[in-house]
Amino acid sequence: MTKTRQPAVEVLTAGDTTLTRPGKDSVQLLWPGNSPQARVTLTRATVAPGSTQQRHAHPHSEQIWIIERGSADLLLGDGQSRPVKAGEIVRTPAGEIHGVHNSGSEPFVYLSITTPPIDFRPAYDGVR
Repeated sequence: MTKTRQPAVEVLTAGDTTLTRPGKDSVQLLWPGNSPQARVTLTRATVAPGSTQQRHAHPHSEQIWIIERGSADLLLGDGQSRPVKAGEIVRTPAGEIHGVHNSGSEPFVYLSITTPPIDFRPAYDGVR
């Protein structure tokens, strides 16, 4: 029996890459750019008060948000929405429409886990 060698353990530096667009910053913690063998993308997203991340879908990837700070309106398909807040977890199956509008007075911050991984750079205006 031949054993296949597993990839080596990786230790990464959080915050090496931040994707930006007006009203939203996404710190890429674990993504195809710093860990090509990873099976997830891990992002910390911050949505400024009054900002909206438009409705969209990821056709082949499930996404889970762990809301760390603030409150917002989760934008769903068919023009619907519902409030979400710190301490809640949002799971969006592949292909489901979702977005967020921060109607609060403080930043809305969530940790996003996307699997299979996605390189989100094309969806943003800048990289720093």
